[in-house]
Amino acid sequence: MIFIKSILTSRERSVFNLLVQNKTTKEIASELSISEKTVRNHISNTMQKLGVKGRSSAVVELIKLKELSL
Repeated sequence: MIFIKSILTSRERSVFNLLVQNKTTKEIASELSISEKTVRNHISNTMQKLGVKGRSSAVVELIKLKELSL
C-alpha cells in the first residue's frame, strides 16, 4: 500500500474546506473553536507552502493538486 503525504495539515484542510464554503474568518474560527488569528495563520502558512499570494490562488492550487475539492 502506498501512502501519499498531504501538503496540508488536518487543521489547514479543515480551514480550507470551510473557506470554499464561503465562510468568513470569524465563522471558521467559531466553527473550529480557534481564534481568528489562528485561522489567518493557517491560511498564510498554506499560501506560503504553495508559493501563492491570496486565498483564491491557494484554493485554485489545492484543487489542481487534488488536495481540495468543491
